[in-house]
Amino acid sequence: MAVNLRGVTTVLLPGTGSDDDFVYRAFSDALHDVGAAVVTVAPTPRRLLGGYRDALHAAAMSGPIAVGGISIGAAVAAEWALAHPGRAVAVLAALPPWTGDPDAAPAALAARHSAELLRRDGLVSATAQMQASSPKWLADELARSWLGLWPDLPEAMDEAAHYVAPTTGEFEGLDVPMGVVSAVDDPVHPVEVGIEWVSAAPVASLRTVRLDQIGADPAVLGEQCLEALWEADNPARRSVRG
Repeated sequence: MAVNLRGVTTVLLPGTGSDDDFVYRAFSDALHDVGAAVVTVAPTPRRLLGGYRDALHAAAMSGPIAVGGISIGAAVAAEWALAHPGRAVAVLAALPPWTGDPDAAPAALAARHSAELLRRDGLVSATAQMQASSPKWLADELARSWLGLWPDLPEAMDEAAHYVAPTTGEFEGLDVPMGVVSAVDDPVHPVEVGIEWVSAAPVASLRTVRLDQIGADPAVLGEQCLEALWEADNPARRSVRG
């Protein structure tokens, strides 16, 4: 891998409604294998995006960092790298949610719907409804994280649902390599978004997985993100996909 993450602080941001436990399990094994120093950020529900940005700024005080995350966390990580040239060395983006305005993006609609259910029906009922319509592994993950983020979870979901992600034009200015992983069967985080990100960024590559692979072992996200980062930095391998 041309991008050397050995000893580099790598800050990872969770997705909406998720937490630092899941993002750690998704990325830590692969990053520890390449010698990175892993930092996972616990969400602050009443100040979700600001808390993420503060954590990135704090980590970068001692030198350049790698940034990454899942879903909205991936978008905020990419935004930070774009806004701070020279302070990031790489972007690791798992399950990117949308490009630019959220508009009718499935992930934004899902966050708004969940926020509405939580306010209207309460945590127990909303969790039961979520579990009835989700794969078991995802239902179990979200039931755990939702409980930990309650009672401010609806505010976090609303904030995420209105977040404007980097546009394709902005991604064209990304000055570091980016590895992206999307799930080909994920209706909430469409693979087309991952394709948009890597098509726009100058040095980027996409790997794909399936939802059942994530359910069996979340570490597949980190492994494939690093594979995509390696491919991005090695043009001869960019045609290879997971």
